[in-house]
Amino acid sequence: MIIGKRSLWMGVVVVAGWTGVVEAQSRSADWPQWRGPNRDGAAASFVEPKPWPEKLTRKWKADVGLGYASPLIVGNRLYLFSRQGQDEVMSALDVDSGKVLWRTAYPAPFTMNPAAAPHNQGPKSTPAFANGKLYAIGMTGIVTAYNAADGKQLWQKPASKVATLYTTHSFSPVVDRGLVIFHVGGHSQGALTAFNADTGDVKWRWDGDGPAYASPIVAELDGTRQVVTFTQDNLIGVAADTGELLWKRPYTVPYTQNNITPILYNQTLVVSGLEQPVVALRVVKRNGKWDTENVWENKAVSLAMANAVVVQDTLYGLSARNSGQFFALDARSGKTLWTGAPRQGTNAAIVRAGDVLFLLKDNAELVVARANPARFEPVRTYSVADSATWAQPTVSGDRLFVKDVSSLTLWMLN
Repeated sequence: MIIGKRSLWMGVVVVAGWTGVVEAQSRSADWPQWRGPNRDGAAASFVEPKPWPEKLTRKWKADVGLGYASPLIVGNRLYLFSRQGQDEVMSALDVDSGKVLWRTAYPAPFTMNPAAAPHNQGPKSTPAFANGKLYAIGMTGIVTAYNAADGKQLWQKPASKVATLYTTHSFSPVVDRGLVIFHVGGHSQGALTAFNADTGDVKWRWDGDGPAYASPIVAELDGTRQVVTFTQDNLIGVAADTGELLWKRPYTVPYTQNNITPILYNQTLVVSGLEQPVVALRVVKRNGKWDTENVWENKAVSLAMANAVVVQDTLYGLSARNSGQFFALDARSGKTLWTGAPRQGTNAAIVRAGDVLFLLKDNAELVVARANPARFEPVRTYSVADSATWAQPTVSGDRLFVKDVSSLTLWMLN
């Protein structure tokens, strides 16, 4: 049988196209920590549906307990940290079915401060996965390491002796070079602490300031690897291997520490907090001393509980001003490129996938938009839950995992 050149060429195109889809599905499909593989809100394995459907397809929904921790994906397993009754629970679920594979719990009774009662009892810290282990911190400061294969508890540190106020332990851990780093302790006290990831032994502690709600990043700045994080009254950088304080920049906001996770962009750090401008700063070392200097500042927008993302050279986020307003800034200069309509809500969990933005508002409305520096360009809007959605969604391939107050749902995009 003779195959014509055109038929052969079409076959190659089909195979190549399918191979591209499979590679895109499998490439970096894991979501192992807060804000994704690179801790920047970016999903690398996303496959965009064309066209976008009028409605998403719900594959399964599971009652998993209270909390706002983001679900993690590693291989064909999904890991979730939640509260069930008086217990804090780490669970492993089958990605395709939502079936619970294992569940490990410990007692963690906790009474919310009345001012924060509407937010429920957490937990609010997203765990981290590394080298077959899971690490989590509960609402009272209990730190636990688990074997991801079977849920066995490997080591645990007790709750803080300092009373927890509001939601102090919203700090999501980061794993770096054999260390897992937490900010333990209560609202006014506590130490940034690096534990040996295998044994739980303390490698270093920095106790110069109390913990914040924001989560850290690890970055190479001016040739030195450092943990960059907000504390109660400062933005700091400490040496990742020793915990030595390298630099400190005073930074306070009202209502404790409603700050964002620092964003690394071309060796600059982009930071903001409640009622604070968005600022890009550079960390420099001169004559043996560390310091920070402003690159730009934008007072027109402010990031409180909604973390932003960078697509190419544009920063996209939800400003806390005007009762919630989507915006885009030039990440190089800080110039405002556009602002959207006001009154969009108090919080939006944002994930980027290529040039697509997933904007999950706390009222369970998901806005899918195109990353466009010229204008706000929504593509579709979906309702994805029946209760508040404070957790960051997880995007993997053509799957969207949404955690609401007490349930987890898998939505199929294609």
